[in-house]
Amino acid sequence: MELQTIEDKDYKGKRVFLRVDFNVPIENGVITDDTRITAALPTINYLLDKGASLVIASHLGRPKGKTVPEMSLKPVRERLATLLGKDVIFSEDCIGPDAEKKASGLKAGQILMLENLRFHKEEEDGDKDFAKKLSGLADSYVNDAFGTCHRKHASIYQIIEHMDSAACGYLIQREIKALSMLLDNPRKPFLLILGGAKVLDKIGMITNLLDKVDTIITGGVMAYTFIKAKNWETGDCKVEPEAVPAAKEIIKAINKKHMEFHTPLDHIIADRISPDAHFFATDRGTVPNNWIGVDIGPQAIEEYIDCINRAKTIFWNSPMGIFEIEPFSRGTMEVARAIAAADVFSVIGGGDSVAAVKKAGVEDKVSHICTGGGASLEFLEKGTLPGIEVLKK
Repeated sequence: MELQTIEDKDYKGKRVFLRVDFNVPIENGVITDDTRITAALPTINYLLDKGASLVIASHLGRPKGKTVPEMSLKPVRERLATLLGKDVIFSEDCIGPDAEKKASGLKAGQILMLENLRFHKEEEDGDKDFAKKLSGLADSYVNDAFGTCHRKHASIYQIIEHMDSAACGYLIQREIKALSMLLDNPRKPFLLILGGAKVLDKIGMITNLLDKVDTIITGGVMAYTFIKAKNWETGDCKVEPEAVPAAKEIIKAINKKHMEFHTPLDHIIADRISPDAHFFATDRGTVPNNWIGVDIGPQAIEEYIDCINRAKTIFWNSPMGIFEIEPFSRGTMEVARAIAAADVFSVIGGGDSVAAVKKAGVEDKVSHICTGGGASLEFLEKGTLPGIEVLKK
């Protein structure tokens, strides 16, 4: 994939509009995970070293075009300033007089962070006039917001029309390299681990990878939807009924290819989702009435670890159960630790699976952690993303 990269450009004396994905979790004004901020530091430092000034733009949360104080990027500005060890100027809006004045006054090495792009609904609408206003704040454009590249938002897609220079940063380059290894020439056996809730969001990705993967294992709500597709009992488990027909088609396609496909051999079931719930392991892969599946069971863990140990390539998207609640975390933690210990090229597909490997303390023992769950799934489905296509040479 021939992309314009930051190494292809001269940034000395240039004011760069840097689109990042600083959509980080914030509780009571405190950032609880700064992974997406630290992931952008190599690009930020490179541009500053090359003599640029930066206008940094991001979204945070889903304010739906309204100013929501709890979704302000001010805590992010403070964290970035701490990580860089230098001042980061802040604009109370991403367009308008304040942003224009502060951007035009930047000197080489200085940084301006704009307020949340999604405080304007025009950002998600892909509004061309809004994109033009953003472009007026800088000379050059750099995109390092992989987690938003699957969206045709104004600061990702339309803004390119108004910039003389556009390129991708190091984060996007790393993401493309890791995900392309899964698509182009994965080492065999290739294991796909699927958890989480939404089968429909993953159908395209699963279908595209069927000719490449050797084994699929499932957990979480995803597993119960496939169990329902097998016409097995799912008790009171959350199932995605509209996805059951698609799940049945996937199972048929897998059977035709004689691939390994696993739903859990057993489950941890509970009478309610609570740390003090009554829970126990089933002795089979179905769930009885009036019970909720909250994790894969010990037999499933043993089987899944065997699959992991036989693999040479792994893509893991979403946890095996409700790992945030300690009694229901074992399956997810065991899978994370097994991946970390295996001799394997491993890619963690963003979202809750990133939180899982961090909780297990093994984030530095996997090959690559994606910064965007939805973006990684779409890339594996289509081999590219809208925000990447517009950066091609």
